[in-house]
Amino acid sequence: MYSKINTCVLQGLNGYIIEVETDLSRGLPVFNIVGLPDASIKESKERVRTAIKNSGFEFPLSRIIVNLAPANLKKEGSQLDLSIALGILIAMGIVEDTDYSDTAFIGELSLDGSLNPVEGALPMIISLRELNIKRCIVPYGNKNESSVVEDIEIIPIKNLNQVVDYLNGKDEIIPYKNNGILLDEDDKFDIDFSDIKGQEGLKRSLEVAAAGGHNLLIIGPPGSGKTMAAKRLPTILPVLSFDEAIEVTKIYSVSGLLESNALVKKRPFRAPHHTASSTSLIGGGRIPKPGEVSLAHNGVLFLDELPEFKREVLEVLRQPMEDGVVTISRVNATLTYPAKFMMVASMNPCPCGYYGDSLHECTCSQASIDRYLAKISNPLLDRIDIHIEVLPVDYKELRENKKLETSKEIRDRVNNARTIQLKRYEGDSIYSNSQLSPKDIKKYCKLNKEADGIMKEAFKRYRFSARTYNRILKVARTIADLDGQDIIVGKHILEAIRYRSLDKKYWG
Repeated sequence: MYSKINTCVLQGLNGYIIEVETDLSRGLPVFNIVGLPDASIKESKERVRTAIKNSGFEFPLSRIIVNLAPANLKKEGSQLDLSIALGILIAMGIVEDTDYSDTAFIGELSLDGSLNPVEGALPMIISLRELNIKRCIVPYGNKNESSVVEDIEIIPIKNLNQVVDYLNGKDEIIPYKNNGILLDEDDKFDIDFSDIKGQEGLKRSLEVAAAGGHNLLIIGPPGSGKTMAAKRLPTILPVLSFDEAIEVTKIYSVSGLLESNALVKKRPFRAPHHTASSTSLIGGGRIPKPGEVSLAHNGVLFLDELPEFKREVLEVLRQPMEDGVVTISRVNATLTYPAKFMMVASMNPCPCGYYGDSLHECTCSQASIDRYLAKISNPLLDRIDIHIEVLPVDYKELRENKKLETSKEIRDRVNNARTIQLKRYEGDSIYSNSQLSPKDIKKYCKLNKEADGIMKEAFKRYRFSARTYNRILKVARTIADLDGQDIIVGKHILEAIRYRSLDKKYWG
């Protein structure tokens, strides 16, 4: 007695069809699973055996061989439980043996036969659709997450008995459709940009950074509002496009961090502590899982007190900041995860924090200041588009009761700029100006004669690198978009250059 059905395993964010072949034959009762299964799949033998018995079926006293093909692909994950159990039931004749070539089965079994939600359901469904699977049986807890994918039927199942009745035609289950996917809802925040007194330059730089997805470094003494402003950045971030939301949801699904198993609607905001290791930032493990840079994909990675991070930890950020992806190599697998994040960092100008502060005296020696600043290398600085210095807010600004601009007002301008960018780059898989390649910069960042002259003079005076030159043009493109202009003019390029002159002051 033989059966064959399909399931799926993940390697990174890519899913692969696995054919679960089950053979029942005479001989001493034995239950073997072959085809490079990991420990979680080998343990499924006991879950499957007990779930079948507790669902009211008799477990066969036969020689049971389950083959997971292709045999050269390493398999991991408990989502194979359901397909193994059904393979046995089909081979026994309990479930009707028809053509299941266009159907995949995903689910982890409890001992009572109920199905538990699994990690990575969304990337599995997306991959299965691309591999011409038309129908997928999933745990009921994964229905919202799975149903965001079109052109594939999602059948949510609560237990083993229900799927048996469904396959035998005794129970009709309507494919689940989630029609409540809205990405343009106004998020409610307890904090707002109107809470920030003064610091108009900092607010403007955050607006430019949000509008173009640019990296930002804030330098200033303690109490000047660096962290306060950065924590309010999510209140002005643009809404996620549907494609961006799918990308983020896939990563959180694989990581097991998906709340309520539904589409992620807010841009991620990750703020790891400065004691974080390079592995936690980049990702890793025996089978590599996404790190903070991938969890911040299409969102923000906030590094507070930047020099307090270990230098070797900061240096691992250079490659994903440049390439937008991170490749993690381990003995068991080499996986690539997306990492197009917006890095926002804050720091003091010296160990005591008061270097250059007119209100406090700095107690640091020049040598200690140099050591402190040297923790941030020039190559890393070069990858940060906007550098902004903030000073303490004076008493008069703190006491003023004038009406300040709200996050909603700023966010409207940011959304308008992002809409311009989405239309401009339609079909290019580019969502913001920060993702422009050198070839794209030449095509889309057009300067008028005045702006070109200013850029040429600044390039000579400040001795910019080619990377800095490109990043200035991308920031200027964003400033022009906020102004609603197609051509970059002099005032746009001047503001962009001003955001890149601060590193010359502190790092020389």
